[in-house]
Amino acid sequence: MDPETALEFVKHGATLLLLDVPQYTLIGIDTQMFSSGPNFKGIKMIPPGIHFVYYSSANREGSEFSPVVGFFIDATPSQVIVRKWDQNKMLEEEEGRYSDAVKRLEFDKQLGPYTLSQYGDWKRLSSYITKDTVERIEPIGGEISVACESEMVGKFSKSAMEKALAEQLKSSKFSAPEEKSQKRGCYYTAIPRVVKHKGMCGKELTSLNIDKTQLLEGILMKEYGGDEDALLAELQFAFIAFLMGQSLEAFLQWKLLVSLLFGCTEAPLNTRSQLFTKFIKVIYHQLKYGFSKDQKDMPEGVSALLDESWLSSDNFLHHLCKDFFSLVLEAPVVDGDLLSWTRRLKELLEDSLGWQFQQNSAVDGIYFEEDDEYAPVVEILD
Repeated sequence: MDPETALEFVKHGATLLLLDVPQYTLIGIDTQMFSSGPNFKGIKMIPPGIHFVYYSSANREGSEFSPVVGFFIDATPSQVIVRKWDQNKMLEEEEGRYSDAVKRLEFDKQLGPYTLSQYGDWKRLSSYITKDTVERIEPIGGEISVACESEMVGKFSKSAMEKALAEQLKSSKFSAPEEKSQKRGCYYTAIPRVVKHKGMCGKELTSLNIDKTQLLEGILMKEYGGDEDALLAELQFAFIAFLMGQSLEAFLQWKLLVSLLFGCTEAPLNTRSQLFTKFIKVIYHQLKYGFSKDQKDMPEGVSALLDESWLSSDNFLHHLCKDFFSLVLEAPVVDGDLLSWTRRLKELLEDSLGWQFQQNSAVDGIYFEEDDEYAPVVEILD
């Protein structure tokens, strides 16, 4: 990039000015990560829009790291966002002075540039997230961290990944748990795992829980006002908070939303084909990025969440995809875009993980997680 073009990006992009960051601290924004040196003061050339900022502080030697803490920002053109490491509230007048100094390029040599060539990856991961999404879901104070989620250990089924996360929560190198009054989680939508309905016979209840179309419709109307994109935005929010923010709560929400959507049989083929085309595109880009991401820059003690446990054919996602692929690929009539993206997702999983999706029997596709105690059981109304 020539100097003139770079200067335009500096002036019109947003700047995240980070003051007094200790050396060796890992600072991430979207799909990029920086390690703070003695002169590091933040990140410049940030494109306008929604971004996820996250950090992990180190000990003096830079050999051990604390849990990741992350938060979303909504950057506007030429905006300067000022944050101080000591968390003390900065006076508006002081913040204004720093902002003016940034615009005069006084900090320019101490700011790492946002890598614009990676922006496409971020846009695909966050395409539905808006300012309203963030304001609706983010915790009080805005910061997302697994360090505040220790009370969740034992409330979820123990896959290899979840066991590893539970061990991390108990690890001595993690900061001490906060007081209960300070624990703040995200305001995710409640997604039931099993639906009960008064007056229904067993066969009807089984049918209702095998095809979650009715449940999806109820949640869409009640929780999202019928806005399909708002549901997809929450799916993206949870994935980002899970993969980059290392949040267990976010992983569980992502898993519940994915299980809800993949658990529908009527909606994808008839009533909600457009939603399911968008959903498959979202999860395709999530998994493509997650499986291809170079994890070498992740600190020791902060796991790469898409780890070897995802390679197992016992993984919940394998079971769900197997059923969904059979549904769509064997349907006599199906939306062309949905069919195309379903084939692409199937090829991605086969090529990346070596998964196979042949059905073994007529009942092979029914998959339940009876030990998943975290997801609520609810009754739906007439």
